[in-house]
Amino acid sequence: MKSKKQKNQTDADMYDRLKEHLYSKKPVLGEDSPFSELLQNMVNNILEGEIESFMADQASAGKKNKRNGKSVKKVRTNAGNIWVETGRDRNSEFEPELIPKRQRELTSGLDEQILALYAQGNSVEDVRRLLVKMFGVEISAGKISQITDKILPEIEEWKTRELESFYPIIYLDAIHFKVRNEGKYKTNAFYTVYSVDWYGHRDLLGLYVQGSEGASKWGLILNDLKKRGVKDVLVMCTDNLKGFSEVITDIFKTTIVQKCIVHQVRSSLKYVDEKDRRKVASSLRKIYTSISEEQARSSMKTFEVEWGEKYRYVVEQWKSNWEELFAFMDFPEGMRKMIYTTNPVEALHRVMRKLVKSKAAWVSTTALTKQLYLSLMQNKKSWKRKAYGWTQIQRTIMEKYPDRVPK
Repeated sequence: MKSKKQKNQTDADMYDRLKEHLYSKKPVLGEDSPFSELLQNMVNNILEGEIESFMADQASAGKKNKRNGKSVKKVRTNAGNIWVETGRDRNSEFEPELIPKRQRELTSGLDEQILALYAQGNSVEDVRRLLVKMFGVEISAGKISQITDKILPEIEEWKTRELESFYPIIYLDAIHFKVRNEGKYKTNAFYTVYSVDWYGHRDLLGLYVQGSEGASKWGLILNDLKKRGVKDVLVMCTDNLKGFSEVITDIFKTTIVQKCIVHQVRSSLKYVDEKDRRKVASSLRKIYTSISEEQARSSMKTFEVEWGEKYRYVVEQWKSNWEELFAFMDFPEGMRKMIYTTNPVEALHRVMRKLVKSKAAWVSTTALTKQLYLSLMQNKKSWKRKAYGWTQIQRTIMEKYPDRVPK
């Protein structure tokens, strides 16, 4: 046993080493850091105390047992890798509590650090390099993938959770990412269902991976919403995907379909001559910013007189989709701003792209799902907030559709 003089000398030496390390500007934590050595000594002292306490209990109980050396293993911590010595007994009955047998990690939040780095859009290889740089911890890519896989049961529970029976607004749109499939990278559609519930809270109801976007595949997703408890949706906001409206009204009979005005304008301007584009856009704006549908129809007639001969297809586009483009006119101004476009879900998609902007492609749909889910759950403030001025909108819905609001 060390004398008091020896212990004081050891403490002074450690103090000098810690001071020198801090002034060196090297990472505070890491395998060669004296801080990691301190942790290693503390862990081994605790484990030694555990085996001594165990052996004392064995003796008190009258059991024949002896110590049988120590086993040594490398253990990961967020202060770097440390070497741990665990005492053994002849009867193999000792079970250490701090670091159990076969465990190779000291519970220190390292898994949470890995998930946080992964949620920031870093690849598995990026996470591995960052762990070495930040903590001096070497972890294989396979082990990092295993740690991120722990989130899969949570994702499955989230994807199948029970939903509200009534939603005033649901936005439907898809975002596209490249995913490897059979050795080749292909574009996959990620179907997004973004909602506003009766209390005005925005929420992401689901993320669904499909090979490509199509109305029939949206039908499968809408049926899944029904299975999860959705019985009625007042307004569904969509882009102008062919056959989309028919699929919606076939599954949710009384739902009002609102096609995105912004998508319609973009489509209209696609084949307009460059010299006319600004004027045509200005004329279209007068239509969809009208204060009433009657005024909108009048503006449409004016547009037809002015541009109908040259851009007949634009006039036909607006007339053929009129009912679904101007469904928002039946609602007060506050709700009109919320439903005349799919911009809210596109804003969510911008958040998703920003979070994973460093990745060009993913090795699998599972890897993509894990990263998007983690990124969104750790950045809820950017998309999960209450709608502005919702109380007034609630009153209007209650007055117009008293039989559809929840009791």
